[in-house]
Amino acid sequence: MRAEMLTSILRNLNGTSADIEACAVISIDGLMMAAQMPHGLDEDRVGAMSAAMLSLGERTAKELARGVMEQVLVKGDKGYILMTNASKDAVLTVVANANARLGLIFFDVRKAADEIGKVLV
Repeated sequence: MRAEMLTSILRNLNGTSADIEACAVISIDGLMMAAQMPHGLDEDRVGAMSAAMLSLGERTAKELARGVMEQVLVKGDKGYILMTNASKDAVLTVVANANARLGLIFFDVRKAADEIGKVLV
C-alpha cells in the first residue's frame, strides 16, 4: 500500500514536467523505496549515490554552519540531479535534463517531498 502511494506521487511528479527524466524515493541507507526510472539507470547505483551525496551534503552544511541541509543540487553539462529531504528517513531524488526550468522543478519537487513525508509518517 505504502509503495503504491509513493509510486503514485512519483508518477504525478514525473508528469508535471517533460524536463524530469527520472525520480525516486530512497531511504537514507540508499535503498530504493519507489522509482520512476527509464531503462538504463541502475536503481541500486542511483540509491547508493544518493545516500552518499545526502550524507556529504548534511556534513558539509553542518561543518560550514549552514544549518540543516534541505537540498543537494548537482549540475552537469547534460542536466541536473536534485536531492531533497522527504522525511527523516528518506530523500527524493530527481534527474532533469539540461533545459529544465529549475524554479518550477524546485516547486514541484518540494510539493512531492511534502506528500512523501506524509506517507512515510
